[in-house]
Amino acid sequence: MSQSPPQLTLGVEEEYQIIDPQTRNLHSYISEFISQDEKRDSKLDLKPEFMQSQVEVGSHICYNIKQVRQELVRLRRAVSDMAKSNGLAIVAASTHPFARWEEQSITEGVRYKELLDDMQGVARRLLIFGMHVHVGFVEPGKEPDLETRNLIIEIMNQARYFIPHILALSTSSPFWHGRNTGLKSYRSVVFESLPRTGIPHSFDSWGEYKRYEETMAKVGAFGKGDTRAKIWWDIRPHPAFDTLEFRISDICTTVDEAVCIAATFQAICGKLLKLRQNNMSWRRYRHVHITENKWRAVRYGIHGQLIDFGKSQEVPFHFLMEELLDLLDDVLDDYGIRQDVEYIRTILKNGTSADRQLAVYRQNGGDDNREEALKAVVDHLIEETIRGVY
Repeated sequence: MSQSPPQLTLGVEEEYQIIDPQTRNLHSYISEFISQDEKRDSKLDLKPEFMQSQVEVGSHICYNIKQVRQELVRLRRAVSDMAKSNGLAIVAASTHPFARWEEQSITEGVRYKELLDDMQGVARRLLIFGMHVHVGFVEPGKEPDLETRNLIIEIMNQARYFIPHILALSTSSPFWHGRNTGLKSYRSVVFESLPRTGIPHSFDSWGEYKRYEETMAKVGAFGKGDTRAKIWWDIRPHPAFDTLEFRISDICTTVDEAVCIAATFQAICGKLLKLRQNNMSWRRYRHVHITENKWRAVRYGIHGQLIDFGKSQEVPFHFLMEELLDLLDDVLDDYGIRQDVEYIRTILKNGTSADRQLAVYRQNGGDDNREEALKAVVDHLIEETIRGVY
């Protein structure tokens, strides 16, 4: 008799750019947004980020992918409406095509002052925007026991292999400071200048992970106050929510893409749990192998080749995605996410946000008409961010 699939809750955080539609540049306005939000009957609980030109939102806990879509639509619509009422717009992309970090206002507050004091010029460059997906293994409100926490570490160890694949699908940051970087996820390069970022190494247990965490705290690696949150890996046990947090992704420009990425992370966790129920597991790949594939995802997105280390061969990304869909097939209906995960094929056909941005750039003259071409990219991003939201 087959076992029923474990419940896996979802939560999504997105960081939007605040845009002046006239100049198409970033606009420092998060303090005003938060002040206005506090006066609303139905608060959005907007969160400031390091730069005043960023606004972060977070979904409620979602019990299925339909709720994730509803939440993302609700949040994008509400923040877009707030922006419009102030003569502004929002964009979901992991870098702005031409804004410069030196010109940004830093958010006031002890947390951001400490980050700037600690990280100095590295922190000052963090003009990037991400999307974090939380997968919950326990019923919300319940404290996970040691067995569940060991399970989170076990799933993290195995799921690391797949996260470069999902980064490639989410890429939305080909531009930096007004130039085509030649990379599909320049955000990843900027963020990895911070310590404790990138692909984590594997851990044998929750206890081993906690010993690492406690050692870092003891030696002052986290600075004052805020401690465990300063482990910024691409996938981590969340320090407050007791979820497995996937942080690898660029922020997706369209809602359909964002839902696809969230559903795919859920499917990966569901598949690894199903293997475990059958006394099997996915191979735990070495850190050096996964980081090689991450670089290829950063550089080429969906148009490159990743390495199949079992075969010691390069494999075109499109083939790997078909293999991934085959692997996940037997859990898609369990979680009601078949259509959302199979949207991967639409991304492969139409390109990621990074691919579409580059196409708009070329269509508007590219390097020969750089200023206007980059503004056209911003207009394109504004339109795609709210597609299907109204």
